[in-house]
Amino acid sequence: MLAARFTYHPRETWHRLIAEGCLYINDTPAQANQLLQDGDCLRYDFGGRPEPEVDCAYQVIFQDDALMIVNKPGSLPCHPAGRYFKNTLWTLLQQQEGLEQPRLVNRLDRETSGLVVVGKTLEATRHLARQFSEHSAEKQYLVVVEGSFPQEMDAIGWLTHDTSSVVRKKRCFVREKPREAISEACETRFTCVSHYNGISVVRAYPKTGCLHQIRATLCSLGYPIVGDKLYGVDETFFLKFIDDTLTSDDKHKLRMERQALHAESLYIMHPSTGERLAFHAPVPQDMACQGSGFLLR
Repeated sequence: MLAARFTYHPRETWHRLIAEGCLYINDTPAQANQLLQDGDCLRYDFGGRPEPEVDCAYQVIFQDDALMIVNKPGSLPCHPAGRYFKNTLWTLLQQQEGLEQPRLVNRLDRETSGLVVVGKTLEATRHLARQFSEHSAEKQYLVVVEGSFPQEMDAIGWLTHDTSSVVRKKRCFVREKPREAISEACETRFTCVSHYNGISVVRAYPKTGCLHQIRATLCSLGYPIVGDKLYGVDETFFLKFIDDTLTSDDKHKLRMERQALHAESLYIMHPSTGERLAFHAPVPQDMACQGSGFLLR
């Protein structure tokens, strides 16, 4: 139950934490085979361990009374979850920008860098969120992948649960809609920018906005993202990362400390004036190094 509900730890890690006495049911140490009853209180004791370090150097590139546009670094979670609370963009915006209740409209994965839209009022947030849900907001991502990517590719199909994966939350892209599995329609256009030393620099234009859409699609197409521990060259790197057991050889195969995915450009309508706004976030240094700098320009 824990591994299914709280996916930031795999089943093996939850078993270890239970054995170490880190979980309590009604203030009594939990047992691995114990079933919860109505009214039970489950508590996870971190044991006073500090949160993992993150890159807090976000940049506000635009703001007015209705919205804020933030360039998020590649190792900063958007929202509190799992091991992170203070070290999140949500908390930093409260502390440093004075936003009482930051409303992040588009949520990037922790290791994805780039543009995040923040609504300052409830009305503005609803208007902006509608643009994303109705796919009128235009998004452009830059990504570095393994292999020689074709000049152009349209990936139109479905995202569904990857039943072959050892990681429960992993998804996969298929062209035909699965008959029985729960799936989401997704569409992404890809164009190749360049090839370099066994990798390709690619731009992705997602038409839909599904969870892990770009990462899962590229992995299923045979072009795993450089540095991606879940959708990269070896999905077991994700389990090792969670348990902090990645070896130096693993890190060498990953090439980067985080996934090489960057939310580069965004086009939205201003929620108050209706003006079309365009925003761009420069390529981060870690991706420029992997993509050989000039190939990313």
